[in-house]
Amino acid sequence: MTGPARIERLALADLLTDVGPDAPTLCEGWTTRDLAAHLILRERHPVAAAGIAFPRLRERTARHQAKVARRDFTKLLHDLRRPPVWSLLSNPLLDEAVNVNEMFVHHEDVRRAQPGWSPRTLSPQLQAELFSRVRKTARLFLRKLPLSVVLDAPRHGVIEAGGGGPAVKVTGDPAELALFIYGRQQVSKVEITGDPAGVERLRNARLGV
Repeated sequence: MTGPARIERLALADLLTDVGPDAPTLCEGWTTRDLAAHLILRERHPVAAAGIAFPRLRERTARHQAKVARRDFTKLLHDLRRPPVWSLLSNPLLDEAVNVNEMFVHHEDVRRAQPGWSPRTLSPQLQAELFSRVRKTARLFLRKLPLSVVLDAPRHGVIEAGGGGPAVKVTGDPAELALFIYGRQQVSKVEITGDPAGVERLRNARLGV
């Protein structure tokens, strides 16, 4: 049975094919070609991609990504569809665990940067998988904010996060909460309530990796 990460990967590759290499994305400064190069670098060149996790190496990673981006776009999408089985990030044992968020969020980075987009109807399996990832990452991503944040996904659960302070509640389905905590607050379809200053601070905070 094909899992959510694989489904999102193939749907993203199809969308990239449709919009082409020069379409905008929600990733600041990146076209669709750049985003595809990021995904290829991440899976196939882990040493060169170290700057994704370590800011000190970010410039080096950017240079490698630019080199990958100069490759034929069709070849990039071929490699995206067929991730290497030897990669720590895309081997069959770890692909679903590691890549659900990555593929979903970047799929939406392309979708929601295009005019006329609207939220998709997602499968219950994908929503459940995304909520599981939100539960695991929300405290890490929000820990430095001087706010008491409650993430409420009706029918899935409630997560308490933040570093303490004025109370703010974010309500939405797991997919929208995932986008929110990964720094896509401006396009996530959520309701934010609570301390007015805290709401504004959370809405404009730099979140995610």
